[in-house]
Amino acid sequence: MDLSSEILRAVQEMGFQEPSTVQARTIPLMMSGADINAIAPTGTGKTCAFGIPMLEYVQLKDSRIQEVVLAPTRELAVQIGEELTRLAKFIPGVRIAVIYGGQSISKQINALKRKPQIVIATPGRMLDHMQRGNIRLDAVHTMVLDEADEMLNMGFVKDVTKIIEATPPERQLVLFSATTNQDVLTIAWKYQHEPVEITVEATKEDRPQITQYVIAVEQEKKTDHLMYLLDANVYQRVMIFCNTKFMTDKLTRQLVRDGYDAQCLHGDIPQAKRNVVMSDFKRGKFPILVSTDVAARGIDVDDVEAVINYDLPNENEYYLHRIGRTGRAHKHGVSFSLVTFRESVRMDEILKYMLTVPTPLKFVDDVLCHEDGTPFFENI
Repeated sequence: MDLSSEILRAVQEMGFQEPSTVQARTIPLMMSGADINAIAPTGTGKTCAFGIPMLEYVQLKDSRIQEVVLAPTRELAVQIGEELTRLAKFIPGVRIAVIYGGQSISKQINALKRKPQIVIATPGRMLDHMQRGNIRLDAVHTMVLDEADEMLNMGFVKDVTKIIEATPPERQLVLFSATTNQDVLTIAWKYQHEPVEITVEATKEDRPQITQYVIAVEQEKKTDHLMYLLDANVYQRVMIFCNTKFMTDKLTRQLVRDGYDAQCLHGDIPQAKRNVVMSDFKRGKFPILVSTDVAARGIDVDDVEAVINYDLPNENEYYLHRIGRTGRAHKHGVSFSLVTFRESVRMDEILKYMLTVPTPLKFVDDVLCHEDGTPFFENI
């Protein structure tokens, strides 16, 4: 790929040696100006796939908004902003604004007054600023919908449509999804021009290296068994997933009360606090993050060593997104699912969806063991 020295320098500093499959297929097409409808699994480097072409073609002397990325969640929008900022490190004059709900409008207005060429936003807050007259999209030449399937499933179809229609009809429109659905196809049909369709299966190199374990537990001992896993002291950074905000708060309080250094993340926590929690977790200030699925998409922490499903997710796809928080950046990861008898049918449904066979484990006299009775951890 014919990339600028500034981009190559940034990519090398980020530790990337070779492009992933989705990057190798997408970057040349985006740089040629083609509309793209890409289906690619999570964790395959999609942000760089669209971020690099965007930065290559931004016009630094033009102070209007030229490029827009829409994302379904605040967390993903922030993550994309951080990634593009790293890619733009050696390109002086690039201004990037991240706009999302839950953050002060006045703070965002100040960011927009600095004349960003690139805006990353959630649909609702983007539309809010457009209606207030803070954002004009008439100079946009590239628009990306990241996790388009999730965004449209969340009910943003009308908002996304209004935003697209505020851009010039000849602009480039790129859709990235993990799956396809009718809403994505409708957007493509209405607003793309002879789009190139790309379907990327994760290669062995792209696919996260995750060893999955399923542990049969009794409901009343689930928390004790969770603490057993944490007491092994094998994993320096762990994410624990619960299904509800109530359970997330309750479990975090219990862990802290019992001496574990843990914090939690869910949708009722103010956005500023959520940003601090994620930043501290990324920097290793605490080792255990308890979360609802709000953090399962778009959060990129390279060295999460283990994911624990305290509750099984209600949606099969969320299991994939949860365990995908580990095994990133070509590192090996581990996931544990604590499964009660009542949850066993749900686990079977997930495994049929995943087409994988995890390793079963069990507790024997409160010691975690393989099926043959040998201890899983040697020194606990």
